Amino acid sequence: MKKEIAGVTLEVVQGDIAKQEDVVAIVNAANAQLKTGGGVAGAIHRAAGPELAKECQPLAPIEPGEAVITGAHNLPNQYVIHCLGPVYGRDEPAVELLADCYRNSLQLAEEKKITSLAFPAISTGTFGYPLNEATEVVFTVISELIANLNQLNKIRFVLFSDSDFETYKHKLSTLTY
Repeated sequence: MKKEIAGVTLEVVQGDIAKQEDVVAIVNAANAQLKTGGGVAGAIHRAAGPELAKECQPLAPIEPGEAVITGAHNLPNQYVIHCLGPVYGRDEPAVELLADCYRNSLQLAEEKKITSLAFPAISTGTFGYPLNEATEVVFTVISELIANLNQLNKIRFVLFSDSDFETYKHKLSTLTY
């Protein structure tokens, strides 16, 4: 599903974040140490190869809401933006920290003149953030910032599960600007 707002195409697709060949950068739902793990971080690190972990090492640790950027190594992209989402029920204020993930990722993309970016559903896996609440945060941030994006012309949300895909698709279809 696609929708264009303020000259930026927003897309919701189901698939693997590590296989987004037609975007300049992908976002990693990272852990504080920027190491491989389960879920999104594991998929990205496995596909990128060991050089990604080496490049990440001096950048760690990062705090919830913070984002850093590296090369993509063996991924089909140029960059990986790593951000640490909040652990729901532990890292507070969770709404602001999750919003900061998206804000800081978009800011890094703009600084690096990245024209297309793919996000996973940050913090909604093992970090336990409820999907519906997280989706509200995501689209609120996008709505706030989209008119000020000068470099980005495509933002894709890549969801792995059917239910996550349907939730994002529904939210995008109801998004007004």
